[in-house]
Amino acid sequence: MGMEPSGRELLVVVIKGTYSIPQDGSEPQLLHEQVPLIDADVYTGDPGFSAPLYEVDYAPYKARCDVLLNGSAYAPNGKPAKKVPVKLRVGSMVKEFDVIGDRVWQVSKMGYTQSFPQPFTVMPISYDRAFGGSDDKHQDKNKHSAYMPNTIGCGYHVNSSQELMDGTPLPNTEERGKSVSLPAGKYRPMSFGVIARSWEPRYKLAGTYDQDWVDNVFPFLPADFNSDYYQAAPVDQQINFLQGNEVVELVNLTSQGRTVFHLPKNEIPVTFFLKKGGKEQKQAVADTLVLEPDLQRFTISWRANLPLRKSIFEVIKVLAGNTGKERWRQSMEDVFSTSSAKASTKLSDNSGIA
Repeated sequence: MGMEPSGRELLVVVIKGTYSIPQDGSEPQLLHEQVPLIDADVYTGDPGFSAPLYEVDYAPYKARCDVLLNGSAYAPNGKPAKKVPVKLRVGSMVKEFDVIGDRVWQVSKMGYTQSFPQPFTVMPISYDRAFGGSDDKHQDKNKHSAYMPNTIGCGYHVNSSQELMDGTPLPNTEERGKSVSLPAGKYRPMSFGVIARSWEPRYKLAGTYDQDWVDNVFPFLPADFNSDYYQAAPVDQQINFLQGNEVVELVNLTSQGRTVFHLPKNEIPVTFFLKKGGKEQKQAVADTLVLEPDLQRFTISWRANLPLRKSIFEVIKVLAGNTGKERWRQSMEDVFSTSSAKASTKLSDNSGIA
């Protein structure tokens, strides 16, 4: 179930498919083991103190397709490197940044510098390792702060003493051409994963929840709620709904160095059978793509919703996908028999027969 800003409830249907990432340019195959729908947000560690890995699948609707990737950077040819450029392309969307080896802030009488990055062959990519974090080491709690675009990252320091900053990690990812050199700088956290709901700019889209909202609007959404809040991907990873056959290119995100394949094309109609009789059909849209190269798989989620007049009981059955004649006939018989049974019960209740 979902809700429009007006308060009208929505019946939401989500279909998820899990496919293999081909290594030889062949077509992706539907995997026998399917990733289940996500009922609650999943994190890399403790919730609120680590990066979101998967977000709950039941957003009421999305205006665009979220493109997400959970994975690692691979040094070319398996040879240790201090810096590896990575690239993700889906259709016309392209995102690139640099992945750097482990390094720390070094503090001396001359100020602070960066240690030399350590060579690596594989480096996880996550907002845990992107620029950001919380500066909460100062004795005066009034001087504690967090980097709101990424509160769980590393490298961010504003009020910490140089002693407390010394030896703390720098981020493993950087925007191309914008090296992290200032602990209090405003750098863009670089990753391909989910933006947490409590981070900028996403949390601002949720609207205003003040006393006026409590007194006059609750339990409905505030007037300034923006439905873009439901988009889990960074803005530069939001694209038009997938149509199928889009080219996916992964550079230094697999051990092969460069992997290219086409997304599958699927049209998934969703039919809602109504209690009052009849049916309503919607075309589900592909609004979430999650690539997981380390696991050699990806998932696509399709979504359809039906605005309800009063309650979910208006709908007695839902069919997703292209159905054969036999299944369709059986569904219609089920709906007819259900409606007939209710009509028969009503007649019996009012017949006066003891």
